[in-house]
Amino acid sequence: MPIRNTTARWGGVSQTLHWLIVGLIITQYVLANLEHDLPLGGEKIALLARHKSVGITILMLAIVRLVWRALNRSSPALPATLKPYERVIAHVSHITLYVLMFAMPLTGWMMSSARNFPVSWFKLFQLPDLVAPNQRLYHFLHETHETLSWVLVAVAALHVLAALKHHFVLKDDVLRRMLPFTRTPSGGAAE
Repeated sequence: MPIRNTTARWGGVSQTLHWLIVGLIITQYVLANLEHDLPLGGEKIALLARHKSVGITILMLAIVRLVWRALNRSSPALPATLKPYERVIAHVSHITLYVLMFAMPLTGWMMSSARNFPVSWFKLFQLPDLVAPNQRLYHFLHETHETLSWVLVAVAALHVLAALKHHFVLKDDVLRRMLPFTRTPSGGAAE
């Protein structure tokens, strides 16, 4: 499989970043749900610290992903069979996912800063506060972060359903070209 994208399929770096971010987002939801049910104490604080570290990791990977995408102008086009409104939905949903990959970690980081709780990256280094402590701002950011998490669930579900529709209903290669170790109809194994 080539490292760089081609017009036929996503390259190894794009695929790795995509699936790594997917796994980390799922991890975030698991950590948030586990933390939510715990009483205040050491275990809850440790889970929150991990949640913050994973969030910062997603932010860093999203930056890398955008830079890599900018450096790789070749990328698979949407199928010509899509209707104009479907192209708009695909474009808007991808932009929304990128915005959320930035907005979720940043609102979480600002929320911690507003609550005067430090944010470190896996205890290796502490990040600077993004805002001054402010209880009112904390509550606003908490609600924003939670709302954005539900928006992310909805948009990600739409993204998954669209990929499954392409694979099982339209029977095109949209899903296969993002999957490692698969063949595309236009040729070769995981090019």
